[in-house]
Amino acid sequence: MRPWFSWRLRSRSLQLGPRTLVVGIINVTPDSFSDGGRYFSPDLAVERGLRLLDEGADILDIGGESTRPGTTLRGESGAGPSVSAEEELDRILPVIRTLRKESPDVLLSVDTYKAAVARAAVNAGVEIVNDVSAFQWDAEMATACAELRCGVVLMHTRGRPREWRNLAPSNEIVAEVEHDLANRAQTAFEAGVARERIVLDPGFGFGKNFEENYSLLARFSHFQRLGFPLLAGASRKSFIGKAIAGSTGREVAPNERVNGSLAAMVACISQGAHIVRVHDVKESVEAAAVADAIQAAPDANS
Repeated sequence: MRPWFSWRLRSRSLQLGPRTLVVGIINVTPDSFSDGGRYFSPDLAVERGLRLLDEGADILDIGGESTRPGTTLRGESGAGPSVSAEEELDRILPVIRTLRKESPDVLLSVDTYKAAVARAAVNAGVEIVNDVSAFQWDAEMATACAELRCGVVLMHTRGRPREWRNLAPSNEIVAEVEHDLANRAQTAFEAGVARERIVLDPGFGFGKNFEENYSLLARFSHFQRLGFPLLAGASRKSFIGKAIAGSTGREVAPNERVNGSLAAMVACISQGAHIVRVHDVKESVEAAAVADAIQAAPDANS
């Protein structure tokens, strides 16, 4: 049985627990791992957002920089793509403003690790800052979120994208993630972010290998001990494709990972996930409804 929480956002609160909330992903980037830049145009990104709302998305998460494996982030040395705050805002602000115009009640999240982007996005009407680094990659981010008084998703990451392919395996990934998320929440508290504004995400795929991701899936319920609402984002990730391929060794493209993604999502819901972040909203809304019905069944927790 997952506990219920009231998640305080910028201008409203959400009740977490009665049913699973579905976050639809909008990547306004030319190099997303899942769609390869299909929604890089603001018009196409807005069209996708409105379609995801029609399919049942509760929240739209808008990102303007890819953090796919191998990416070099802004400020790091070495070759590779790098997106400034100004460029990121040029990508996402037109989408945010148009979505709010087309759907005034839309609930928006910004997927960024940069404080400057978070500030501008929230001032444009975004309610949630989803930081894949959990306040680690920009020293100003924790203070910015405290001042903005918005909802926050703190996601666990091991290392940075350019390091992931050569990252040493964890000795005990579940304990490591639990420990690190507790520390990141403490950092948020010390900066002035209220507890009721925080959601935690174990960060599937972010610096974790195949076996580590499945350990996190199998023991997702352990993160309930942290006492926060939980978000799960396994959608279309490479470890899903690898399991589908099995011993065949074939490459399973991101758009062929839908069924596997739904399986991982339901596993997380059954272990206490309050929110799921997905590419395939219609399918996820339907699968989550069944998972929620099982959770609510009279004998489910006997």
